[in-house]
Amino acid sequence: MILTEFEWQTLLLSLKIAGAAIIFSLPVGILTAWILARCQFIGKSLFDSIVHLPLVLPPVVLGYLLLLTMGRHGFIGEWLDKCFHLSFSFNWQGAALASAVVAFPLMVRSIRLAIESIDCRLENVARTLGAKPFRVFMTITLPLAFPGILMGIVLGFARCLGEFGATITFVSNIQGETRTLPLAMYTLLQIPDGESAALRLCIISIILSLVALFLSEMLNRWHKKKLTGSK
Repeated sequence: MILTEFEWQTLLLSLKIAGAAIIFSLPVGILTAWILARCQFIGKSLFDSIVHLPLVLPPVVLGYLLLLTMGRHGFIGEWLDKCFHLSFSFNWQGAALASAVVAFPLMVRSIRLAIESIDCRLENVARTLGAKPFRVFMTITLPLAFPGILMGIVLGFARCLGEFGATITFVSNIQGETRTLPLAMYTLLQIPDGESAALRLCIISIILSLVALFLSEMLNRWHKKKLTGSK
C-alpha cells in the first residue's frame, strides 16, 4: 500500500507527537515508578490513585482539565507564556502533552512491575558495601528494570498514537499541527466520500498497534527470561 502525501504527513506528525510525549515523560515516569515500588509514605495510596487516574477518566475530561491549567489563559499556561514564552495551545507540543498525560499510567505501571520484580537484597548488598542510593539505582535497579522500561515505552508510544479525546479538546484539530491519525480519520468521516481514505488510515493504525503489541510481548518474554536466567 503506497501512502499518499496526506497520509505520510499525518503518520509522521503522529510519530513525532508520540515520540516527544514519551521522551519528555519517561524520566518522570521512571521516578514515579520507583517511588511507588520502593518507598513507603503517608498518602501513597492517594498518590497511586492520582497517577492512574487518566486510565479511568474520560479523555475529554483530561483535555478540558489541560485546557483549564495549561491553556493560554490557564493558571499554569499563562505563567509559562509570560515567563518563558512557552505555549501549549493549538500546537503539536500541546498534542504531545495531552498524549503524555493519557499514556503516563501505562508506562508507569510497566516500569513499576519491573522494579518490584528485582530482588531487594541486591540493592541492600550494594548499600552495605558503601554505594550511595543514586549509584545503586543507576548501576543495579535501572539496568535490571531496563526490559520493563522498554515495554513501558512501547505501550505508552502505542497509546499516544491512538489518543483522540484529550487532544481534540485541548489543542483542537488543526491540519499539519495537531491532526494525528485518529483526528484525521474523524475528519475524513465527516466529509462526503471520505470513508475510503479513513479506511486506509484505519489500516495504518491497526498495523502500528499490532507491531507495538508484538514488541511488547517480545520484551515481556525477554524480561522473564532475564529474571529466571533461562536461555
